[in-house]
Amino acid sequence: MRRDERGTVTVLITGFCLVAVLLVGVVVDASAAYLRRQSLDTLADGAALAAADGVQGRQVYEGGLGERARIDPAVARAFVADYLARTGAAARYPGLRLEVTAGPGRVVVRLSAPLDLPIHPPGWARHPLVTGTAAAYVAVSR
Repeated sequence: MRRDERGTVTVLITGFCLVAVLLVGVVVDASAAYLRRQSLDTLADGAALAAADGVQGRQVYEGGLGERARIDPAVARAFVADYLARTGAAARYPGLRLEVTAGPGRVVVRLSAPLDLPIHPPGWARHPLVTGTAAAYVAVSR
């Protein structure tokens, strides 16, 4: 006796379509997160360089660098904030958060911004936080 197998192909095709849609969603969201991280890395890099350059220039003109460049965290943060304001970063990245760490001869800038996912799968965070980090070092040589 032969069994009736009509309709089994429909279930198989529906399953494959569901898997394909899920894969497209994951790829689109992962690409959006990657591109956001790359742009935040670039922005953080520019901000760190602006802070290091501004602090270094200020010290040179006010009394020289000495043996080691002293980077004041408050001054570095001011240079970073000024750079971000000039580039319009807050308008491009709503909810932008800033963290500046400065030490002897270095400035580290960490920027975080929420990302509105293009495809929002159920159970995932609606606005995951994406972070970009960059550092600039001030080398003193004689």
